[in-house]
Amino acid sequence: MLEPRHILITGASSGLGAALARAYAGPGRRLFLAGRADDRLAAVADHCRRMGAAVDTTVLDVTDRAAMAAWMIQADDAAPLDLVIANAGISGGTYGGSESEVQVRAIFAANVDGVLNTILPIQPRMEARRRGQIALMASLAGHRGFPSAPAYCASKAAVKVWGEALRGQLAPHGIAVSVVMPGYVKSPMTDANDFPMPFLMPAERAAHIIRDGLARNRARIAFPWPMTMIAWLLGMLHPALTDPCLARLPKKK
Repeated sequence: MLEPRHILITGASSGLGAALARAYAGPGRRLFLAGRADDRLAAVADHCRRMGAAVDTTVLDVTDRAAMAAWMIQADDAAPLDLVIANAGISGGTYGGSESEVQVRAIFAANVDGVLNTILPIQPRMEARRRGQIALMASLAGHRGFPSAPAYCASKAAVKVWGEALRGQLAPHGIAVSVVMPGYVKSPMTDANDFPMPFLMPAERAAHIIRDGLARNRARIAFPWPMTMIAWLLGMLHPALTDPCLARLPKKK
């Protein structure tokens, strides 16, 4: 894969999105960054500019379909996008009881609709150019539904399966699609967890793995490998075997 020059990243104000922006920042690159926290997004943009990148920022919510479409088209008009990373997402679990309807719908709106709102506006333009690359942020939690975080697991499973199918659909059009499936990555999202997180990885290290995987056009960028194998195995085994173990997992906030 050619090194991308024009890159759009959602959820870029903190965590993995911010680390990805910093990882791609450099001379000759133009970054389009979106997030919900104005001050943190500005700090990420300043860092990337010091690294030599041109940076455009916007504060918006990926669940706003119209605003996302307008921003995506505006960015692509300014500099035809080589790489779009649909990274924004939220988490939630069953700490304190079952998930509320409000929480379930909010998670699906951000993690599923937010991804659709990022990809669908740019897809026809990439197809017309017959080039481009798309990265969809799923999770190792997408291999199996955990009772501690049902909506989160299900939303990431949806992104995983859609991304895998999209890869086959868009390959004949010259567009590369990769599904990213991290384990625990140090971020404000994981900072809320008060339970042990095996193989917790710094965001900068995770961003390096993702960038390398995208450069190699890997269909699935899953890491770290011990957690990848555990998550895959849990998804393969019959629920009768795994349910008793998963029921003992600590509740996610």
